[in-house]
Amino acid sequence: MWVGQVVLALLVAGFVARALVRYWDEFRALEIALDLHAGPIVLAALTVWLTYVLLIEAWRRIILGWGETLAYRPAVRIWCLSNMGRYLPGKVWSVAGLAVLAQRAGVSGWAAAGSALAMQALAVGTGASVVAVFAPGVVSPLQLVIAAVLALGAVGVLTSRPLVERAAGLLRPEAEFRALAPGTALAAGAITLLGWAAYGVAFWLLARGLFGEVAVSLPAAIGVFAAGYIVGLLALFAPGGVGVRELVFVAMLTPLIGSGGAVALSVASRILLTVTELCAALAALALGARSKEGGSDGQAV
Repeated sequence: MWVGQVVLALLVAGFVARALVRYWDEFRALEIALDLHAGPIVLAALTVWLTYVLLIEAWRRIILGWGETLAYRPAVRIWCLSNMGRYLPGKVWSVAGLAVLAQRAGVSGWAAAGSALAMQALAVGTGASVVAVFAPGVVSPLQLVIAAVLALGAVGVLTSRPLVERAAGLLRPEAEFRALAPGTALAAGAITLLGWAAYGVAFWLLARGLFGEVAVSLPAAIGVFAAGYIVGLLALFAPGGVGVRELVFVAMLTPLIGSGGAVALSVASRILLTVTELCAALAALALGARSKEGGSDGQAV
């Protein structure tokens, strides 16, 4: 197990390092005049971390809604570490990592896996709603409608006691599957919506940090970011939505700030998110090491 963890950590570090080098080279190769301002860029990074705080709490609400116990501190560590799995080829690593680490922290296996899947459903469903409100008609409406229906349907199944009990009987009769209370699902969904708004604010601040006064309004930034993130999430062939998300950004931003500015902002956004995710993961590792030194048992960290 220890050797496997080391190998996995080295793989993730390699993919992240390669991604950062590639993104930075692409950014430096862009021939576009930038009007750099450090303040908005720093605020953008802080806003991304605030988004993590919101999404972690939404996921934790689902865990608690099923009668499980998970303190916020270990939840932060689990979320930040599992996030790095998105840089490995395939779409299952971050979700699987979230479920496995939650189970190791004392959450029941079914609740750990169910919460990870429920968060994916909430992310797509609420994100599609954000796109529909702030950037209507830019991405295929049919794709977004289908994604929203599937996501809300998945949440509806989780809140339906008869359906959950029937699924439990078919899958694992010995597991204590429980329906999620509608209030819990609503609260988690509302927090996830706030998370999308925070991501959009960070995107808008980054644009201001790169170009100063730009023709990207805050509502447009929220809608563009949500659209790119969702399409990248649904692109099963692209680790972390790499390339797919940027194509969506460029297509939607070009009418606003030109093709050069759109490419620069899309690459800069990828660099920002990669750096913030890496810093969050390193902080989570330090948090876990400190907890162990303080005498906490393995599950608490």
